[in-house]
Formats: sequence, C-alpha cells, structure tokens
Amino acid sequence: MRWIATLASAIVLCAYALPVKADSVVINTGNPNGLMATASQPSSAGKLEFETADDFILSQNTAITGGTFIGLLPTTGANVLGVTIEFYRVFPQDSTNPPNGNVLTRVNSPSDVAFDTRSSSSSNLTFTTAVLNNNFTAANSVVNGIHPSPNQFTGGEGPVSGQEVLFTFSINPDSLPANHYFFVPQVQLSDGTFLWLSAPKPNGPPDLQTWIRDSNLDPNWSRVGTDITHQGPFNAAFSLNGTATPEPSTLLLIGFGLLGLVTLKRRG
Repeated sequence: MRWIATLASAIVLCAYALPVKADSVVINTGNPNGLMATASQPSSAGKLEFETADDFILSQNTAITGGTFIGLLPTTGANVLGVTIEFYRVFPQDSTNPPNGNVLTRVNSPSDVAFDTRSSSSSNLTFTTAVLNNNFTAANSVVNGIHPSPNQFTGGEGPVSGQEVLFTFSINPDSLPANHYFFVPQVQLSDGTFLWLSAPKPNGPPDLQTWIRDSNLDPNWSRVGTDITHQGPFNAAFSLNGTATPEPSTLLLIGFGLLGLVTLKRRG
C-alpha cells in the first residue's frame, strides 16, 4: 500500500500546481475626473503620514500581482523617492470596537490598521512612472484640513495644479480571499505632497467612497466627500491586476478525488 501513499502525495502536489485563470484586471475605476485631489504619503523626516483609501471587492480568492494609480505632483521638479501600498479590511475588522468617537462614523470605513503593506524601500514592490499631463488641475483638494469631529468640515483647500502622473507597480503575488477591501497607495516625494486624483464611481458591485486620515487622526478615518468637503462622494483613480486562485480546500478535494478514482480502479 506504500505506492498509494506516494501517489496520494503526488496527486495533492499536482492539484496545488493546477493552472489558474490568467492574470487579469480586478478593478479599474477609469481616468481622473478633475474633481478632487487628496494627500497620500508615508511619514518621513519632517513630514506627516497621509493615507487616502478607496475600496474594491473580490468575489473569489485572488492573488494580486500589481496595478496602477494616478496622482498629482504639485511641486515643480519634485522627484519620486518611493512608493508604498497598503491593503485594509473594512471596519470593524482589525480594529478597536467601539471606536473612540473622534469622527462622525466608522461605518464602511477602512479598519484601524493595514493587514498587508508593500514598499519599494523593502524590495517587495517595483514601480515605474509616466507623465500623462504636465498641467493638470483638480477643482478641490484635501491635505491639511483633516480634523476630528466636530470640526471635520472645512470645504476642502481649493484647486491644485501639477503634473498628472501614472504609477504602475508590481508585487510578489499577494493572495487575498474573497472579501471587501481598501487600497491605499502612498508616494514619497523629494518636495511637496503627493495627491491621489479622484475618478468616476466604477460600475458593478456596491462601491464605497474614499476616506482619508493623517497621523493625528489615526486610527480614525473621515470621508472626503461626506465629512470634509460636503461634495462627492468621491472615488480614486486606480486599477488592480490579479489571478484567480482556487481555495486550498478545493485543491485538496480534487487531489483526494483523483486518488479515490485510482483506488477504485486498482480494486477493480
């Protein structure tokens, strides 16, 4: 019977190596619509951390392999020093619940902490940039006007112009189970603050608006449109690529199912 055990191991390993669906676009919110630009950068010497988050839904297990996002470099001559991306689940996962009440609501917000982070400084993310427009203007912006309730409304900080830049990034596959998530890209510049540009609401599954926070508001988040500017709601310009992957339990069932067929044939 030793051959059966050996065959079982081989079949299970083969099941894990079964081909999966080719790399495809998981979500694409489209091109910037010029309505909003929001701060999103990692902390660095003399600079606060800003995070802008927009959501996406996975209907099946998916290995995220990369994607794009489009933002504004508002300072002439600023160099891109690094890129970080984060994935958050939806509150109250990965969070203190109930929250501390410093924002109007946490319903449908990102969670308190990211469950996965990739950064070009850690060599687990690579990126390229391409200038789309040397003079792009967003009608409103949110950078410094991020305050706890009841002072969350500022109306935004007005129009901002700069270079419209496409960021394309790749990561080692990050396997995510079917769920609702938030995507946060951050860009470190040599000068000024990176601003993520808004995009039309994507068609399809239920969609949540963009949320933002800085180091002072952390772990809370405010809605860019509903809370801070009383405009919108807004979405952000990004896309994600991924590969659908079967559940490990499904792969095991396939393997043991094949083993059962071989065993029945042997007995016959």
